Amino acid sequence: MFCFPGNLRSRDVSTSLDMTVLALETSCDETGVAILRRRNGASASDLLASEVASQIAAHEKYGGIVPEIASRNHLIYAPRLLNRAASSANIALSEIDAFAATSGPGLASSLMIGASIAKGLAIGFGKPYLAINHLEGHLLSPFFGSGIGILPDPGTSAGSRCHISLIVSGGHTMSIFVRGLSDYQLIGRTVDDAAGEAFDKVAKTLGLGYPGGPVIDRSQEMFSLTASSVATMAYQQAFPR
Repeated sequence: MFCFPGNLRSRDVSTSLDMTVLALETSCDETGVAILRRRNGASASDLLASEVASQIAAHEKYGGIVPEIASRNHLIYAPRLLNRAASSANIALSEIDAFAATSGPGLASSLMIGASIAKGLAIGFGKPYLAINHLEGHLLSPFFGSGIGILPDPGTSAGSRCHISLIVSGGHTMSIFVRGLSDYQLIGRTVDDAAGEAFDKVAKTLGLGYPGGPVIDRSQEMFSLTASSVATMAYQQAFPR
């Protein structure tokens, strides 16, 4: 079995909720704040606000994410996004029922920012704090707002059936068999660089810029390169493990 951190299999997976949750995401170089409301008995949740701040410009000249720069920018952006999200949702932070943050995997110094803010808000307002697994968030995100959901028991008639999911996120590229909520099995994953890391390294080698995926997708210059020129650049460029 592929187990996520936090003993997910033993937690409460009840779908009977009536609460408003504020969530922070700071696992890498983007700062995200969202406010979600679920009414008891409703088929889907309402996204009241979603605010994101990008750091591409801050890391572009380095050709990759610099953890120290990422965490410092999270400290700058997170308070602003909190205010914007609360204003957009027309809700006071004291009205939030629970505060959540990405707990990992991710950059340790970046994760600490979001988790510390969410924990501080939870303590300050006397509300629960929810630690969310980054990869499980990706697994469940396709079902958000669908009214279908994903159930703890794959044998039930409602909700999603067993399926195979592909996660391509930062340093993680893996295929996972999903039996139900918190019941996952790893099928396979890359043994070296994840897809995103490979794209960044290739783009840097070819001098196309950062981030690698989008610039390679947009660039037409790569199609005019000869095999010999690519081989020459590959020889000159060191690929760190």
